[in-house]
Amino acid sequence: MQLNIHPSWQPFFDLETSKSYFTELNKQVDEEYQNFICFPPKDLIFNAFDKCSLQEVKVVIIGQDPYHGVGEANGLCFSVNDGIAIPPSLKNILIEINNEYDRVFFSTSGNLEHWAKQGVLLLNASLTVRKDLANSHKHLKWNVFTDSVIQYISENTENVVFLLWGSFAQKKGAKINREKHLVLESGHPSPLSANRGFWFGNNHFLKTNEYLKSVNKEIIEW
Repeated sequence: MQLNIHPSWQPFFDLETSKSYFTELNKQVDEEYQNFICFPPKDLIFNAFDKCSLQEVKVVIIGQDPYHGVGEANGLCFSVNDGIAIPPSLKNILIEINNEYDRVFFSTSGNLEHWAKQGVLLLNASLTVRKDLANSHKHLKWNVFTDSVIQYISENTENVVFLLWGSFAQKKGAKINREKHLVLESGHPSPLSANRGFWFGNNHFLKTNEYLKSVNKEIIEW
């Protein structure tokens, strides 16, 4: 795997890549990319750690795994490349933001890189996936890696907002020190959850910025 990361993450990656699980993970991922079509492109697997430095992390959003359609995944959870149709979950995220901020403008791009550059770590639990097979790399040890990421952020930063949407993301929250950080939980923005009343109205984007203001951090321009 290509470790295209911001230098601030290097101590963490030095620690993790020396562990036996990561050696196995690296081998398995390389084999998957050799034998199958997988996403995102290999140079974007760690894109979340390239676009957002450790010192700048203000918000962590946890997704499940990358989009599995051609041209969609760009290494940032819930985000797609410019020119790609906005997926249903992301569409519901953008609708919620519009509702909270009383906007009528709706973005035509689902690329969330502008969030990442403001300090939003867009982290999938699994960083890779096979084409057209959602959650197909859940058997790899990505969860060990991303649990370590969450714990490292929790231990080495302060006053970060963790947005945990759906039961899968909420289980990942076990590593977070809730005395140091704000954890906001709600249903997942997928149509199934949102249409049952578990997503819309959570006000997570307003609450995030209110908290960031209270700890003297710059708010996110969603």
